[in-house]
Amino acid sequence: MTYQTLSVTENGGIATLALNRPDVMNALSTQMRAELLDAVRHAGKTARVIVLTGMGRAFCSGQDLGDRAKIAEIDLERTLRDEYEPLLRAIIDCPVPTIAAVNGAAAGAGANLALACDVVIAAESANFIQAFTRIGLMPDAGGTYWLPRQMGFARAMGAMLFADKISARQAADWGMIWEAVPDADFAAHISARAGALANGPTVAYRGVKQALRQSSSNDLDTQLALEARLQGECGQTRDFMEGVVAFLDKRPAVFEGR
Repeated sequence: MTYQTLSVTENGGIATLALNRPDVMNALSTQMRAELLDAVRHAGKTARVIVLTGMGRAFCSGQDLGDRAKIAEIDLERTLRDEYEPLLRAIIDCPVPTIAAVNGAAAGAGANLALACDVVIAAESANFIQAFTRIGLMPDAGGTYWLPRQMGFARAMGAMLFADKISARQAADWGMIWEAVPDADFAAHISARAGALANGPTVAYRGVKQALRQSSSNDLDTQLALEARLQGECGQTRDFMEGVVAFLDKRPAVFEGR
């Protein structure tokens, strides 16, 4: 498919969705949100892993505030409910693993868009900032949900109140993201990580995603029952049989994703 605000490629089971408004640091316009929603839904059916990244020097600078004269016309509540929530749900509920490859600044809703992905890998020169209070707003796009769970209440509160930049290395040390990678190695590292997931057991990955996403709201009995059901589904796949046989044969498994 062809989009105006995204660059989309798919190769070897890896769908790369690159935000493509570098002149405004990939700010999220209504059109970009709609196109990204469509691209995520489509790639979730055709690819085995999705990589979300940005073109140019930024990952995403957050909400496109547009023309100064039209600020009073922005209905933020409607925008969040009708545009952001469907997009975030599509990423969270995507049946295949999603990687946020944060190549540069990730600010405001752009930072929280990255955090909605299953794994966040950032270049060491990248940074994250909950910039909302700098313009008289509170964090949104899932930020108040993700951050206290990932790096603790105290750090989340400080990050949101002070709106300080958090370096990629600091974000990794705090548990906010999976890893920070030297810039020189970033592209190759993302390719290797995405390739590993694309060649992995897709049904098992789907089970991991579902179990972890639901664990925070489940009690122990409910979670154990969910694990048993999902593991039963994994046990019926060809990938499980291949994994066991490969283990016994002392060779790498060749997973088909079914």
